[in-house]
Amino acid sequence: MNGTYDRVALIGLGLIASSMFWAMRRADMDTHVTGYARSAETRDTARRIGLCDTVCDDIADAVRDADLVVLAVPVGAMGAVARAISPHLKPGATVTDVGSVKRHVIDEVAPHIPDGVHFIPGHPLAGTEHSGPESGFATLFDNRWCLLVPVEGSDPAEVERLARYWQALGSNVDVMDADHHDLVLAVTSHCPHLIAYTMVGVADDLRRVTDSEVIKYSAAGFRDFTRIAASDPTMWRDVFLTNKDATLEILGRFTEELFALQRAIRTGDGEQLHAYFTHTRGIRRGILEAGQDTNAPDFGRVKVER
Repeated sequence: MNGTYDRVALIGLGLIASSMFWAMRRADMDTHVTGYARSAETRDTARRIGLCDTVCDDIADAVRDADLVVLAVPVGAMGAVARAISPHLKPGATVTDVGSVKRHVIDEVAPHIPDGVHFIPGHPLAGTEHSGPESGFATLFDNRWCLLVPVEGSDPAEVERLARYWQALGSNVDVMDADHHDLVLAVTSHCPHLIAYTMVGVADDLRRVTDSEVIKYSAAGFRDFTRIAASDPTMWRDVFLTNKDATLEILGRFTEELFALQRAIRTGDGEQLHAYFTHTRGIRRGILEAGQDTNAPDFGRVKVER
C-alpha cells in the first residue's frame, strides 16, 4: 500500500479539509476528491474556488465508493455524521477524522463503523485562526505533527497507509493513545485557547481602559491573545465540552501556578519570578529548536497563497 487513495471524501469543508485538498494537489496525488458540507453556501463557495473534484449536495453521494473518508466537522457533530454515512461506506474503506479531541470522537463514531470498514482517528496539529473553505492552503501541514490514534483491532497496515498519506501532505506522523492525546492537547492547545478567550474578555470588562485604547495600543502579548481568541467558536465550544476532564485537570494546575505567581508579586519575591520565567523561556527555546515556530516578526505568520 503506497499511502495514496483512489477516492477521498472530505466531510466538512473548512480550513483543515480545504488545506488537505490543496496539499493533495501539490503532491500530485492521482485521487478523485469528493466534498460535502451541511451549508449550501459553503458548498457553493467550494465549487466557485475549485475545492474538490466533485462537491456533493448529499452526504451519501460524497462517501459512496470512497477509499478514505475524512470527518472534518466539529467534534460535537461527529457522532451524527458517522450515523449518516454508515450505510453508505464501502467495504475496506478507512474512516478517519481531524478532531482535536479523541476519546469522545472514538466513543461517538466507533459504534457506527460497519464491519469491514477501518476506523483510524487522527488529529493534524495545524491550524490558523481562520475558518471556512477559502481559508485553506497547501502548506498548512508542512513540518507539523499529525497524531494517529488507532482503536482496538486497527489493522497496522492501514494505519501505516494513513501515516504515509499524511506524510505526503507534509506532516510528521506519530501514534498516540486516545486518553494521553487528550491530556497533551489540553496542555498544548485547549487551555491556552481558554486562557486567551478569558484574557480578551477581561480587557473588554475593564471599562477604565477604552475599546479604542485596547485596539490602538495592543502590544504583542495581547495582540496574540486576540489572534488565538478569533478561532472558530463552534469548534472550541465542542472541544471544551468533550475534553472536559483533561481540560479541568490542567486548568486546576494553571490556577495553582497563577496563585503562586500572585503571591510572589505581592511579596516582592523577584528571585522566584526570575527563576520561573527562566524555566518557561527554555520551553519556548525548545519549540523553536523543534522547528514548530520561528523567531521571525509576527512569528512568520504571513498570509500564504494557495
